[in-house]
Amino acid sequence: MEDVPRLVSEMTSMFKQRMADFEQEQRVSAGAATDATPVLTAEYIAFRSFIMQFLCVLQQQVGFLVQSMDNMQMHSRRKILLLHGVSESEAKEEDTTQLVVKVVKDRLNLDIKPSDIKRCHRMGRTTQKARPILLKLHNLALRDNIWRGKTKCKGSGVTISEFLTKSRHGIFMAARERFGVNQCWTREGIIFVLDSKGARHRVTTRDDLDSIDLKQPGQDVAQPVIAAAGKVVMSRARRAATRK
Repeated sequence: MEDVPRLVSEMTSMFKQRMADFEQEQRVSAGAATDATPVLTAEYIAFRSFIMQFLCVLQQQVGFLVQSMDNMQMHSRRKILLLHGVSESEAKEEDTTQLVVKVVKDRLNLDIKPSDIKRCHRMGRTTQKARPILLKLHNLALRDNIWRGKTKCKGSGVTISEFLTKSRHGIFMAARERFGVNQCWTREGIIFVLDSKGARHRVTTRDDLDSIDLKQPGQDVAQPVIAAAGKVVMSRARRAATRK
């Protein structure tokens, strides 16, 4: 389903190119016009207008459908969190539930029992790096308490994140690269971004992200304020003055 908007966009681009080629051919053969040419031109214009309107509506409807499915997927994950940085045992029968209970108790000082956990397992294939643990809880309030207490893990190497859908995860990573790690966060599956003016933006689609202004007033487009690492970047003019 995620490929459908791309296919519709490609189909639209292809149609525009075909129409442009046809119009060019008509201009070349304009010298050999006949009495039927005005009728043909009017029919062509009407046909082109109809197709473009149809493709526009189709693209809007597909986008709405994809977004609705993404919202439903994110809603189904509202009780799920991901734990990163928890050492992985080489034993085949690793008890991830007990690992999670220990981390939550030791790091977050929260009372949690194995029975509070509905599902718990490592994600992905075995690698040298510890794989994240997917944690699904029975109680939404407990999930929220764990999420709010994630700052207590700072400096421990253990981090907690939400289980975003594939599309939202891609948007979140793009936002962090564009605005800086410290300028982006998620809450209940919604991505929030602080722009260069300190304004907060709610992001759920790529269009939402692209609509955020990256530069400050009076700043050159080629001089971003925040680098991917979240640090302020010195403008070219200022660097030149510093060298002098």
